[in-house]
Amino acid sequence: MRPSGTRSAILLVALPLAFLGVFYFYPLFEIFSLSLAPGGQWDPGTIAALFSTGSSLRILWFTTWQAALSTVLTVALALPAAYVFARYRFPGKSLIQSCTAVPFVLPSVVVAAAFSALLGDRGLLNEWLMGTWGFSSPPIRLDQSIAFILMAHVFYNFTVVLRIVGGFWSRMHPDLSHAAKMLGASPWQAFWKVTLPVLRPGIMAAALLVFIFCFSSFGVILILGGPRYATIEVAIYRQAVHLFNLPMAAALSLLQICFMFAFMWVYTRLQRSASVPFTPESLKATQRDIATNRDRVVVWGTVFLIFLFLGSPLLALVVRSLSTGSGVSLLYYRAIFENTGQSIFYIPPVLAIGYSVGFALVTLVMSLCIGLPVAIFLSRDRGLATSLLDPLFMLPLATSAVTLGFGYIVALDEPPLNLRASLFIVPLAHTLVAYPFVVRSILPGLRSIPAHIRESAMLLGAAPGKVWWKVVAPMVRRSLVVGAIFAFTVSIGEFGATVFLARPEVPTVPLAIYRFLGQPGALNYGQAMAMSTILMLVTAAGFLFLEKLRTGPEGEF
Repeated sequence: MRPSGTRSAILLVALPLAFLGVFYFYPLFEIFSLSLAPGGQWDPGTIAALFSTGSSLRILWFTTWQAALSTVLTVALALPAAYVFARYRFPGKSLIQSCTAVPFVLPSVVVAAAFSALLGDRGLLNEWLMGTWGFSSPPIRLDQSIAFILMAHVFYNFTVVLRIVGGFWSRMHPDLSHAAKMLGASPWQAFWKVTLPVLRPGIMAAALLVFIFCFSSFGVILILGGPRYATIEVAIYRQAVHLFNLPMAAALSLLQICFMFAFMWVYTRLQRSASVPFTPESLKATQRDIATNRDRVVVWGTVFLIFLFLGSPLLALVVRSLSTGSGVSLLYYRAIFENTGQSIFYIPPVLAIGYSVGFALVTLVMSLCIGLPVAIFLSRDRGLATSLLDPLFMLPLATSAVTLGFGYIVALDEPPLNLRASLFIVPLAHTLVAYPFVVRSILPGLRSIPAHIRESAMLLGAAPGKVWWKVVAPMVRRSLVVGAIFAFTVSIGEFGATVFLARPEVPTVPLAIYRFLGQPGALNYGQAMAMSTILMLVTAAGFLFLEKLRTGPEGEF
């Protein structure tokens, strides 16, 4: 690189690197120090205790097997849907596929509230059964059960398999299986011997990603599992907040970091093999229209079952938020504006909405300030520097929000970084979670701009700053909007780090929902349903708008 290019590159990444060093690596270093040297001296006793105590081993075993079982169920249920979306053209397909992704982007507290509204002890199905058949107690008892957790995980991750495997399947020409059938193979043999081996990289990539999400599950386990069940994430929270055993929480965080980095390393390798197209044919060559009654049953039956499974909890959430003892009413929505407890620890819920929006706006601005320079730097191939810094800036994606929140509590408590009691610590953590999405939203747009366009503007006398504002910025405006909405949506629904960092009198919407669900009384439960509905609508609207702006190949995830 020319000296001037080197200086500009250094200036571009100076602020993002400083941000990453102070608010990512430093908290992780403090976690390492607390777990390996709790008294200021090397002491691996806490780490050894993880593998010698029965409770820690049970937590690790439960985290692993529930994630594995959730993955198997998700793949089994989503694979037929992936076939339908890969092989058929039908009206409303793009909109339906976008809607199937809405559950994935919902905050975990909303998903928990939705399943509680449908199948909980006070859910719609139990109320209907008790009212219709005269049961004296709820006949469906799923609260704090493993079945509840597994259902929520499948609901959450269904679209991961649908999109990754469906996109992979749609690029596989059907002539491969047709040739097998011509040679005498039955439909089942053609699938087992030809289609499945070709699909294996995509299925394995999707399955591993689902496993990672379920392995690091926090909100779903905390709310739906109750005190009986704990993943590593939940154990970190309970050790730090309930028991104040910071060394053990740090040791669990270190264990979680090691697992997550290992899983993400394997996933990136699988994703590269799953992203290679097989044939150059367009989707017109690999998909067909609905032509027979069998096709109609397969396609519309699958669509109906998808909406039944994915739509029922969300519809129950809306219905439950409007249902009171005296019928349909906006009582719970009006109660959002009231403070019946008159306590700083029980503020009017509407203030939580205001805090969430405020934190999300600050996160949006900070994420753009961090993510845009990174995207500009990575958009110009700088050889070794790009290959090293690209994964470096994506590291927060491989670290759980719970671990980040705990790291902030441990690290940011002394001058000049005494931010533990500051409101600013929440958007700081949200920015660390959100800015990688901003980078990945803007980067494709920047890379698609031909270099000669910038060079032509500079030859005409435009300064570098003017080239950016007059030429580059208008061409990546859509990508900037996508990144900004991503940052806002991620922040407004973030729960894992916020539960550590938000002050009691300054809760966000997910925290307020969690508090209401944990308190007795119909009013508290109704307010949780109402706030969950509002958060669901905001998140879903933001995501559907992103889907409209999104550009890229079919099946992109």
